[in-house]
Amino acid sequence: MKVASKYFTEEDSKEISLAIVEAEKHTSGEIIPIVATVSGRYDRAEDIVGLIVAIISVSIGWCLFQDIQTSSGWLSGLSITFGLVPILITIVFGFFVGTLLANIFPVLRTPFIPKSEMQAEVESRAAEVFQKFRIRKTKGSTGILIYVSLYEHMVRILGDDAISKKLNQEDWQSICDIIVNGCKNKQITQGMIDGIAKAGEMLGEHFPIQEGDVDELANDLITIDSL
Repeated sequence: MKVASKYFTEEDSKEISLAIVEAEKHTSGEIIPIVATVSGRYDRAEDIVGLIVAIISVSIGWCLFQDIQTSSGWLSGLSITFGLVPILITIVFGFFVGTLLANIFPVLRTPFIPKSEMQAEVESRAAEVFQKFRIRKTKGSTGILIYVSLYEHMVRILGDDAISKKLNQEDWQSICDIIVNGCKNKQITQGMIDGIAKAGEMLGEHFPIQEGDVDELANDLITIDSL
């Protein structure tokens, strides 16, 4: 899977930065867009893929390593030569290969991850990132995070205390939809630009620009390639 930073060229990043500057001309809010490759490890899903590969490997071994006996006596049929030790080795090896493949090709584990688990991981990671990048440190508590998680195809928006009193996650859904549609149409940069512009409009209604307003946070796109 392509990491987050590879989705954006240098020109894309500049356009997004300009969109932030333009949006913040109308509001005292501070908009921070962050795009992450993935939000959770999903080890259980990897284990399931490993188990499936292990079962398939044992089944193939069971079918291949048999001796066909022909006899005119009372006893005839198949003699199994795939013993206990080879079976155990095949299980371990198959499980290892399966988890490795799921790690290299995350799409393999997607069918085994409940949507509720993805949502929980994205929300948890967004909250962690909100603190890590000091979005809560603005003077007027007017920072907002636009968090995009590519693997989960989800967008989460968090507002600081002052903003949360005026707007909630339902208000942010229109922004999320804009960005998600941009991603679906393979126009993630434009989706981010349009989403940021919409966020600026909404913030401007409740938190208009004030005289002497200071830009406290950098107007840059932040990408997170790994956990």
